[in-house]
Amino acid sequence: MTRAYFSLGSNMGDRARFLRLGVAMMVDAEEWRISRVYQSEPVGGVVQDDFWNLVLEVSTDATPLDLLARVRAAEEAASRTREVHWGPRTLDVDIVWIDGVTWDDEELAVPHPRLFERNFVLVPLSELRPDLVSEERLALGGGAVAVLGTLESLH
Repeated sequence: MTRAYFSLGSNMGDRARFLRLGVAMMVDAEEWRISRVYQSEPVGGVVQDDFWNLVLEVSTDATPLDLLARVRAAEEAASRTREVHWGPRTLDVDIVWIDGVTWDDEELAVPHPRLFERNFVLVPLSELRPDLVSEERLALGGGAVAVLGTLESLH
């Protein structure tokens, strides 16, 4: 078993429902934990609503490509479309870290290439893995985030 970390975000429709759907589809009976939910400004310059973000940790024996298949299935279940690069999304799921795994091909890069640039990932990840996110890394990350609460408390 190894631990894998996913960043989940939503800025369309019922964001809490889409995040819950994403978590449910990613855990698949493994042990898991989630961070609190944070609100963040969108990245990429497209005018859109703020995101709700969290990080999910799962203990798994799945391969990186098996995890990627889950990511794609979760986004499809949330009716995600890819009409505008970095545009609004019902559900966006990224594999950001897998303990002891480095992967880089045309389908997937682990660790995520922009993991240490974005506070909407770094701040919730630091709740679950403070050993991966130093104060220096947090200071270098971009974007303001604000705690909204737990996924269970949001509607």
